[in-house]
Amino acid sequence: MQESIVATQGLHSTLDSVVTGERAKLLATLPPSLVAGTVKHEAVESFYVLALIVGILIAFLLLVLIETHNSVKVEIPPDADQPLKLCFYHYIYILMETLLLSLQSLGVFQEHKHIRLLADGLPARRDSKCFIKDLHFDEVPVKIYCPRAPAANTQRGVIIFHGGCGIFGSNRSYERLCQCIARKSDSVVVSVAYDLSPEHEYPGQTLDCHTAIVHFLKTAENYGVDPHGIIVHGDSTGSTSAASACQELGNRRDIPKICAQVLICPFLQALNFNLSSHQKNAFTAFLSQEHTVNFILKYLKKDCSMKEAVSAGSHIPESINLKYKKWINPDLVTEVFKLGYKQPLEIQSSPVHEETKELFETRLSPLLAEDAVVCCLRDCIITCEHDVLREDGKMYKKWLEDNNVKVTWLSVEGGFHCALEFFGYGIFSFPSPSKKVNHTVNFIKGY
Repeated sequence: MQESIVATQGLHSTLDSVVTGERAKLLATLPPSLVAGTVKHEAVESFYVLALIVGILIAFLLLVLIETHNSVKVEIPPDADQPLKLCFYHYIYILMETLLLSLQSLGVFQEHKHIRLLADGLPARRDSKCFIKDLHFDEVPVKIYCPRAPAANTQRGVIIFHGGCGIFGSNRSYERLCQCIARKSDSVVVSVAYDLSPEHEYPGQTLDCHTAIVHFLKTAENYGVDPHGIIVHGDSTGSTSAASACQELGNRRDIPKICAQVLICPFLQALNFNLSSHQKNAFTAFLSQEHTVNFILKYLKKDCSMKEAVSAGSHIPESINLKYKKWINPDLVTEVFKLGYKQPLEIQSSPVHEETKELFETRLSPLLAEDAVVCCLRDCIITCEHDVLREDGKMYKKWLEDNNVKVTWLSVEGGFHCALEFFGYGIFSFPSPSKKVNHTVNFIKGY
């Protein structure tokens, strides 16, 4: 039997050789023009096959996009930053998210890992005026940016926490921002790569940020930085960690004091998701009201089926609602930002409260902290007009000012959440990221 198989294989090999040889002889006897035509015909056939495959893929993507458009409500305000470009980017994001969710359901991909790749963006070109090095601050990975020009005196230090709801984001996605701040403000910038969920559970992300700050405060002089001139900077949920750190480290006597904090589009409370900015921007690009709640539950590794209850506010016991009404209250919002606001119906608290107690911790909701923890440092808060988190920043501003803390505030007209991640991409960026960065640089240079 085995001999028969070997003989058959040998026969096939001989036939292949004969056919190949005969084809070569045939082509040799044909006129060159006919040979060229034969080869060209084969190339055309290959092109049509490739075009057919590409066409099928494009048709599939268009079908997904149409289905996404019909099933996902998106509202791009006409006065937003370059609304057509914003709409285009948003639909690409939704398309990718839909595809990844479909592939995840088939067990092919993990959605959050591939969204991280999108959030990281393209690698930044290294600025020749900055010295850049990867280090560890007590086992927490950081990237440090130092101006190459020699400094006459000690420099300011800026420690930056990226956004991404504790699930996405990295040093890479903020590299253009860090290089710009280091160069323009003549500061030593440290970007912290804290651990991400779901691989690392809450509050590991915040603890990593606190560890990095303490290390930098203690070793600042090693990098030519004045330990009393360190500013904490956070974007989105990076602002959550920044504000929490300033609250928790403010009264420590064994380390130098943080001198200021910069909070950009900050997430500062998880009690009320029905403020005027949540309602007005409920279906805006990149971070909708639903996405906000869904990401927070994913970050905490909670059941996302609770998002409707949390969005409606049924996760808040009446006692907690009354306790924090002083700071988290729609009445605190100025009338110009309350246009179209509708008071939500009163909803009884549900058992969801027992499953979401972390939402009331000050590490996740710094706006719930007692007045006694307010640090006497200067604050810079930047909010965006078309951001679901706009009122978080404004309420935090009022809380700080009521406690005699000086606050510099910038409201970016036309701005939206996630805009900072487009900074440094030239014509592919938007005007609002540059406004935020310029304001931040001017604030830092004031020290």
